[in-house]
Amino acid sequence: MELDGTVLCGQSFDPIRGRVVIEDGRIEAVEETETASTDIILPAFVNAHTHLGDSVTKDAAVGLGLEEAVAPPDSVKHRALAAADRDELVTAMRRTLRYMQQTGTMGCIDFRESGPPGARALRAAADGVDLDVFILGSGDTAVLDIADGYGASGANDDDFATERDACDAAGVPFAIHAGEPDPTDIFPALELDPDLLVHMVHAVTEHLEVVANRSIPIAVCPRANATLGVGRPPIRELLDHTTVALGTDNVMLNPPSMFREMAFTAAGFDVTDREVLRMATTAGAEIAGFDSGVIEPGRRAALTVLDGDSDNLSGTVNPVSAVVRRATGTDVKRVLC
Repeated sequence: MELDGTVLCGQSFDPIRGRVVIEDGRIEAVEETETASTDIILPAFVNAHTHLGDSVTKDAAVGLGLEEAVAPPDSVKHRALAAADRDELVTAMRRTLRYMQQTGTMGCIDFRESGPPGARALRAAADGVDLDVFILGSGDTAVLDIADGYGASGANDDDFATERDACDAAGVPFAIHAGEPDPTDIFPALELDPDLLVHMVHAVTEHLEVVANRSIPIAVCPRANATLGVGRPPIRELLDHTTVALGTDNVMLNPPSMFREMAFTAAGFDVTDREVLRMATTAGAEIAGFDSGVIEPGRRAALTVLDGDSDNLSGTVNPVSAVVRRATGTDVKRVLC
């Protein structure tokens, strides 16, 4: 298989006119050559932080703050999850996964509530959808028999030392929310030696020095933070200290569109367009171990193809900025996962 057009190559997404040669699901070669194609070929997105379960209650928390909207155990979100039957939950999550795949995403890292039954429901939802779901389970440590790791709500919510130890024993990652409403749970989260931190809205230099020393990656969700009014993550400072990936967070708050997340981040933070694209592709893929996120020989061919001659993208002179700031799901021509 060959894909022709403007290819965003390598770690720096250098645009070349040429083609990507694919064999047995992997990139065989990237070649400069003359082509009439206006397509833009980029790594497919990895959404580094989702909560797919609240697909059952989209927009139910409009106008609410963090505690009322999503905090366990009595928020709008958690009441809806408790009330949803399994078939309703699986169907809603599957529809969200299909939307994500249609809009250029090849994989996501999901914090799945409801313990082992919740992880099983997400496995069922993902069955038959061409998108990789890395599940961070919750509740009883038996969830690690089903999930790919453990996702803790926050160090102020509970003592997660047992779960951290269980992850070590199983050789799987432990992730935790930190610094979303305030900074008080950041150092307790760091004491658990997590493999992934989520949010870090209120992180300061003393936190980030620890993060840098331990090379802990961070997933940020700036649109959700804005929706809930908890503040703005210090993305520039985070990038200066560690790997930072982009996520969309709760489906009930915002659609899981990486195009929207990139445009919001590029417009509102001190970051370059290439950094934003790396956050939406390479960084998330590295965290999840997807072997994608970069267009280079030997990598998995997980690619998104945009119609560069769409009414929206026609005439662009900067393909990286076009992807990050202008493109939408309607410009997606093809997704290879």
